[in-house]
Amino acid sequence: MSVKSQEALSSTVLFSKSSLDSYINPDTLTTLKADSASIYKDLAFLYAKSNESELACFFIEKHIRINLDLSFLKHANFERIKDSPYFKKLEDKYSKKISFWAVFCLYTGFIGIFMSIVLNLRKRSDKIGNFLMSAFLLLHSIFIIHVCLLLTNYRFYIPHNLYASTSFSFLYGPLIYFYFKRITTEYKFKYIDLLHLLPTFLLIVFLLLPIYMLPQEEKLRMMLNRSTSRMSVISNLITIIKLISLLIYGILVIQTFIRHTRHNKQIPRIEYTWQRNIVIFCSFYIVTYMIYSFLIISHTLSGFFFNFKVATMASLVLYVSYVAYVQPSIFGKLVVVRDEPKPKLREAGKYEKSGLTPSLSMELKTRLLYLLHEDKIYRQNDITLQKLSELLNTTRHNTSQIVNEHFGLNFFELINKYRIEEAKELLKNKKYRGHAIIDIAYEVGFNNKVTFNKSFKKYNQITPSEYMKLFVA
Repeated sequence: MSVKSQEALSSTVLFSKSSLDSYINPDTLTTLKADSASIYKDLAFLYAKSNESELACFFIEKHIRINLDLSFLKHANFERIKDSPYFKKLEDKYSKKISFWAVFCLYTGFIGIFMSIVLNLRKRSDKIGNFLMSAFLLLHSIFIIHVCLLLTNYRFYIPHNLYASTSFSFLYGPLIYFYFKRITTEYKFKYIDLLHLLPTFLLIVFLLLPIYMLPQEEKLRMMLNRSTSRMSVISNLITIIKLISLLIYGILVIQTFIRHTRHNKQIPRIEYTWQRNIVIFCSFYIVTYMIYSFLIISHTLSGFFFNFKVATMASLVLYVSYVAYVQPSIFGKLVVVRDEPKPKLREAGKYEKSGLTPSLSMELKTRLLYLLHEDKIYRQNDITLQKLSELLNTTRHNTSQIVNEHFGLNFFELINKYRIEEAKELLKNKKYRGHAIIDIAYEVGFNNKVTFNKSFKKYNQITPSEYMKLFVA
């Protein structure tokens, strides 16, 4: 250290922090800045040694911000002041820590990421609608994990996470809006819809990409000095534009929901509840984000209102994940079994030696339909191919051929199909609302609930209880 710096250091130690700025003349201040790397460190040690915790912490933070040395807090010279409130505040600000709230955010984030993947793997579903919701879920999950890094101070130790969740700030609104359009009107996308991605493109290319390309040290410097004019302008600008975007798309979502419910009076209860709850969550999220935006502008990244906004977002992620798990029909298409399935073509060689003539075949088909529709023979839980053949007054081989050629099914598939169709009617009937599922299973001919559930889900992709909920008022 230069002689001039030593003189400045010796002079500074004699004064309190409040009188420091008024004491140091411009020449001394210039000298301090030129040799700040060692001066702040020595000043921190000197004040710690004299048990001046407030001043020591002031220069500790100065050293950390300039030298990017987060381990400086663990230096043995600070043992004297480690129990002071000023030092504990510094540790809370820069040291790694853990909390229940941080663990909850991490847990929620990973659940959201997992369910966003699962939604895209569902078969017989609206791939586009599921993709939009999964993307919406994924963005929220990434943001929540980013909050976890913020709460634990791990963001300082993984500098490349800077603005990691900010890139897609303007996508929340478009994703949920087009998801609603898709599930309510089966909207087909057009090239002009790509204009909704323009704000995100401009944000990444002109504001964030230059920051993403910076080395790790420079990103850490930006984090430690967030109060700089450049960081403040970027954060405030993104926050304000995102708030405007959420308000615009929030209004569009509400209008789409209201229009859909007005024009469709027969919306299944389960679908209406899902859409209504998403609208409520999104509206509540926008309100909390308005408060959150003021906190960001004022550089307040903690407190009740900050955590309340994060809790709202976490609740949305958990709700969507819960519905995707317990009510998969929301994200899938109900497969309706047709009353008259198309007959399969006769397999070559299978019935070549059959003595069944076309006219007898049609006659047996007519008898079989009468037995199914009028006598409801499928309700007999002990019905077999042999018994059906006896009722038709023909052979087992002929009965099997009739079922296969005219219905495209085997015997058990045909019987279960009719059982499931009647079960669906009973489940929709208000008279059976108080009945147990097993009672309905017995009434239509099943011997146990397990077989009934398995057969029902095979034809309809949902369980009987989930199907019943679709029609509960």
